[in-house]
Amino acid sequence: MNPNPYLKKLGFSDDDRAVILHADDIGMCQAGLAAYAEIVQFGVVSSAAVMVPCPWFPATAVRYRTLQATHPNLDLGVHVTLTSEWEGYRWGPISTRDETSGLLDAEGYFPRQTAPVQAHGRAAAVLAEMEAQLQRALAAGIDVTHLDSHMGSIFHPQFMPLYIELAQRHHIPALAVRWQASDLQAWGMDEVTAVAFANWSQNLEAGGFPLMDSIFMMPLDSHEHRLDVARQWLTNLPPGLHYFLIHPAQDTPELRAMAPDWQARVADYHLFINEAWRQTVVQSGVRVIGWREIREIMRLGN
Repeated sequence: MNPNPYLKKLGFSDDDRAVILHADDIGMCQAGLAAYAEIVQFGVVSSAAVMVPCPWFPATAVRYRTLQATHPNLDLGVHVTLTSEWEGYRWGPISTRDETSGLLDAEGYFPRQTAPVQAHGRAAAVLAEMEAQLQRALAAGIDVTHLDSHMGSIFHPQFMPLYIELAQRHHIPALAVRWQASDLQAWGMDEVTAVAFANWSQNLEAGGFPLMDSIFMMPLDSHEHRLDVARQWLTNLPPGLHYFLIHPAQDTPELRAMAPDWQARVADYHLFINEAWRQTVVQSGVRVIGWREIREIMRLGN
């Protein structure tokens, strides 16, 4: 693949490795918010995203404004949320209660999985919900640095153009990848759709929109050897613009009752307050960036 053109826009060379160290699911629960506040203070994480429809969003907005007093360049985006995955802890859309929107399950919440949203979500309803989540974050005083997608529900040919259009209209970046047709087919997309989607992403990049070379998520189905897994990923990282994703949370009774993957989330939190991980990142030579730098380049029209 050709060098990522955004490397030079960021002031790097084609051989540099630039990484966004990103924390997801902030505001989903108290355990995640508490972990977020601590890892921001520790200083290794470079980006995060908030789940606006979730119960702990208002508290997240308050904590964000407090943290911003000492971290004026704090990077926080909107984790566009169209699913509600847990058994006993649920949330739903903030833009509609219309059953024909395709955004509600039989219990009146977002569907638990991405497939029903992608199969039944009406494009207009999805766009309205994304806009409502973004506007609520802005109204709460969050200087939104980007958009991304909870459980990848937006990463679908029907929704991606709407997601990118919303980001462009508000002059903010949105998480997207330099997709190759072969990769998309390996993930289950049919050949015709995969080729069309890959061509669309190439045209998007040609028009100046920032795209990632890769996304890596620390596994949620395993919690052991966290530092080793992260070190191996960093060691093998090729040149390009990359996204390293964690789901940090403190160990609380609420988290254990809510999330079957709670141990992995707690392990992510401990990784990002670990001095050994900080030193690994420093010694690796990677260029750690946030979405804010990319957003400012977009807004300058470069």
